[in-house]
Amino acid sequence: MRVLVFGASGMLGQDLVHAFSGDAVTGLGSKEANLCDAEQVLSAVRLARPDWIVLSAAYTDVDGCEKDPAKAFAVNRDGALHVALAAKHVGSRLLFLSSDYVFDGTKSTPYETSDPRNPINVYGRSKAEAESRLLEIVPDCCIVRASWLFGAGGKCFPDTILRLAQKQPELRVVNDQHGCPTYTVDLADAIGNLTRKQATGIVHVTNSGSCSWFEFARAILAARNPQTKVIPVTTGEFLRPAKRPAYSVLSNRSLQTFGIQLPDWQDALTRYLSQRND
Repeated sequence: MRVLVFGASGMLGQDLVHAFSGDAVTGLGSKEANLCDAEQVLSAVRLARPDWIVLSAAYTDVDGCEKDPAKAFAVNRDGALHVALAAKHVGSRLLFLSSDYVFDGTKSTPYETSDPRNPINVYGRSKAEAESRLLEIVPDCCIVRASWLFGAGGKCFPDTILRLAQKQPELRVVNDQHGCPTYTVDLADAIGNLTRKQATGIVHVTNSGSCSWFEFARAILAARNPQTKVIPVTTGEFLRPAKRPAYSVLSNRSLQTFGIQLPDWQDALTRYLSQRND
């Protein structure tokens, strides 16, 4: 199978290239392919002639998106459309990485793929609009929604918590936002399996279980830096440019229909920590 990964230099992208190592995989970072340049994207797709395109490249700085909506939509929506049109042009299948932030967080039970999109920040809107447009252009595409990504290949929540713990005796972490931490190694493996199963439609892919950011931080520090105290606080005590959903837990029922189930997030965290050199 020939696979083209956009965003190969990113945290997830690095694990995707590894997950497809048994295939003919081409990985492109932002320096090799600018999503905002439709001609450059089409040229890259024509050259690779992939069976599958995996689009993991995105502008993922949620607060940055809020401050610069034009960039957010140019990359996350319009860039995705450029890739979709190129995929349609050469007859490639497309898998697009989306987010739990397409939801508003008002539910108290896990979000299903059929739940309506209602994003509450610019990042979520850029992803939601991309989803809608992609399904119009390439109806047989696969949209993978994931959440709270962490991995060894880039900046992530566990990395930030561990670095702060080296400098501060106590950390204040919000305890009223709940989601599903997802290890990029497990996500990449699941994406590889979905492409081999010729998946279509929307699929929620996260590690099993859920927690708050405070609970996530407490688990990280219990394993690596137990002397650091973690104090639970409310979102209101940490005002940020972009509003976050209070509850964005994704149901993995759609993933299970493909016979795939990811380990729980605690198991994933243990494996992530074992990869770190510090």
